[in-house]
Amino acid sequence: MKQFIHKSLAIFMACVVCFTTMSFTIDMHYCGNTMVDYSFFHNVNTCGMEKAALASSCENPEMSKKSCCSDKQLVIEGQDDLKDAFKNLTFEQQTFVTAFSYSYLSLFEGTISNEVPRIEYSPPLFKRDVQVLHQTFLI
Repeated sequence: MKQFIHKSLAIFMACVVCFTTMSFTIDMHYCGNTMVDYSFFHNVNTCGMEKAALASSCENPEMSKKSCCSDKQLVIEGQDDLKDAFKNLTFEQQTFVTAFSYSYLSLFEGTISNEVPRIEYSPPLFKRDVQVLHQTFLI
C-alpha cells in the first residue's frame, strides 16, 4: 500500500510539473464576428472568403478591399523558471518535512494479517426482544 501511495504521489507531481511548464497555441479563424475554425496543433481551415476577394480585383491584389476575415492566435505560455525548493530549506526544515511525510504516509499502511479478532466467540443471547417490548418498528 505504501509503495502504491509513493508511486501515485510521484505520478501526480510529474503531471503537475508537466502541465504547468507546457505552452500551447490556439489558432482561430474568424469570418466577420463568427468563429469558423480553431486548431490546437496545425493551421486553421479558412472559409475561402480571402481568396475570393483577391480574385475579384484584377489590377493589384494589395489594393483590393479589406477582407472580412481575420486570424487570431492565443498563446498560453508555461512556467519555465522552476526551482528546487527543497534545497532552499535549512537542515532542520528538511528534517521536519522528511519526518512529517514519512509519518503521514505510514498512517495509510495496511495490516498484513487477515485474521478477524474474536471470531470464535458467539454473540450474547437476547433475554427479550426490545423492539417488540417497546413497540418500536422501522417502517
